[in-house]
Amino acid sequence: MVSLLDELNKYCDRHWLVGCDRRELVQLVEQFYLELIAESSQNKSLKIILAESNPLRFLAGFIAACSANCSIFLCNPYWGEREWQQVFDLVQPDIIWGEVKSQKLKVKKQKSEDTANHSLLRGSDGEETSPSTRFTTHSPLIMISTGGSSGKIRFAIHTWETLTASVRGFQQYFQVSQINSFCVLPLYHVSGLMQFMRSLTSEGKLAIIPFKSVESGVLPDIDPAEFFISLVPTQLQRLLQTPNLIDWLAQFQTVLLGGAPAWQELLNQARNYKIRLAPTYGMTETASQIATLKPEDFLKGNNNCGRVLPHARVKIVDANNRVLSKNEIGLISIQATSLTLGYYPELTAASQEVSPCPPDRDRLGGAEGQKELELDDLGFFDERGYLNIVGRNSQKIITGGENVYPCEVEAAIRATQLVDDIAVIGLFDRTWGEIVVAIYVSKYQSVSPVAIKTAIADSLSKFKIPKYWISAQKLPRNAQGKLNREQLHAIAILSQESGDRQLETARHPQTPVINT
Repeated sequence: MVSLLDELNKYCDRHWLVGCDRRELVQLVEQFYLELIAESSQNKSLKIILAESNPLRFLAGFIAACSANCSIFLCNPYWGEREWQQVFDLVQPDIIWGEVKSQKLKVKKQKSEDTANHSLLRGSDGEETSPSTRFTTHSPLIMISTGGSSGKIRFAIHTWETLTASVRGFQQYFQVSQINSFCVLPLYHVSGLMQFMRSLTSEGKLAIIPFKSVESGVLPDIDPAEFFISLVPTQLQRLLQTPNLIDWLAQFQTVLLGGAPAWQELLNQARNYKIRLAPTYGMTETASQIATLKPEDFLKGNNNCGRVLPHARVKIVDANNRVLSKNEIGLISIQATSLTLGYYPELTAASQEVSPCPPDRDRLGGAEGQKELELDDLGFFDERGYLNIVGRNSQKIITGGENVYPCEVEAAIRATQLVDDIAVIGLFDRTWGEIVVAIYVSKYQSVSPVAIKTAIADSLSKFKIPKYWISAQKLPRNAQGKLNREQLHAIAILSQESGDRQLETARHPQTPVINT
């Protein structure tokens, strides 16, 4: 991808990069690129783990690897030993760029003949093929990690084409040609990476500033009105606690919000401060957002995910794959030109319902080769065609034959302004099947479950009100603000086993069960 290097050299004379030295970036890219060309002299596709915490070195490594048509795996440099061992066992990298935070890991040296063991890199005749011949001349494989907060780490497979398809959809939706991005998110996550991609491929500006610097009030000399900034809910919450930062945030062209569901109180607070918020819906598999609520709609009082971007198509289907009508809740199914090719090392897996799509596809509609990503997410389209997310099907709680969606209960509890954080889960119960459990962080020392239950009594049906309450100092969340459901269940079970009151008594709704 020599053209990418050429384009980067053109950028040297333009002040497009804020927070990093653009000339040093070009030098590092050229250095890394030459190293890769020398390493790949055997006509072998190199597998590179990129785990750089330094933004400049991360970008240099990413651009160089893409230019050399290598297979690149974007990894969190702060993973623990268990996660890293998973990754090494799966990838068996040829090169590691960055710092692995463990000395106990075992990395097997990859033999050249072992590269073909991964079906991803095999041709139809069983011979090893490089990504450049497997897809297009300029299509390095870009593996972006997904999962890891609990369970097994997987890598969603993308190409330069799938990522730029997402950029084009963004441009069309917001009607902008140049995209200026203010990045405070990790570049190894899809949300951070796509900010770089948008700026680079649209000839926009890119500001890379550590969130801690922003939070402490150390701000770059830029005009926020020219920039899109992307935040996760916990970051937005922290910025809204400082008056000077509120004023600064309100100046941005658009504040994209994603990574985890935002709670109603936070949305109301942002709206009161006239923050031009744009809640988004997307994931690693779709190369970031495929639906977004525009700031104008948000400021009018809308709290959904907005409309679907031009490069994607979303259907709401039932268990039999029947397309549902407006306001009918069902499973979300996605087609998009930005859709992942599958998961590494297998492009197809019976459990994933994902197959490779041609990277140069430019239309939707179920054409041959166009696959759908069927999700566990539940949602519906309203009368205006706005996408509304209800929750996850797997997180649905069935108590006494009634369906309860945790996000609805969490929103009602947050609206009381009695808690700083809340998570709602289902726990097995012999009488009810499951009971609704609330794990909460009190805003005030005097807050009791009885007070919260009283406050939500008029907002929720009786069967949706939690029967069991657990007070906690902090909820288990990852860096993006996503709750670790596995740990939440462990907390609930431990509380059940060691609490002064047995969970059995929670079977009776009239008897409040309090575990503090």
